[in-house]
Amino acid sequence: QLRLVESGGGLVQPGGSLRLSCTASGFTLAYYTIAWFRQAPGKDREGVSCIQQWSGMSNYADSVKGRFTVSRDNIKNTVTLQMNSLKPEDTAVYYCAAVQPTPYPPICAGVPIEGRYHIWGQGIRVTVSS
Repeated sequence: QLRLVESGGGLVQPGGSLRLSCTASGFTLAYYTIAWFRQAPGKDREGVSCIQQWSGMSNYADSVKGRFTVSRDNIKNTVTLQMNSLKPEDTAVYYCAAVQPTPYPPICAGVPIEGRYHIWGQGIRVTVSS
């Protein structure tokens, strides 16, 4: 079974930080393109960030650029999303997702597109509130 599990969410005040982790079971994340998505209440799921296999190219949505950083820890088989300077509008359920990359063109060439990702975590809540 191919599984992704998110962890690290919770409640944080505006301006604070959280670090989300995405851990794989049944496959090795290093060989996959990984993306983070989020879904706020009553809104559609949107792409946040993605990273190519083996800590390659990464991209971010304009709304989080400069505040969020995606990275890999291949030894731990995890991908992390470091979220700094959090805003109330960052409140959402955050999902990690994975797909086997094509040789060319790279999947993570821009903001991640939901339909390209086939393995999904269950999501984790992030609440930014004073």
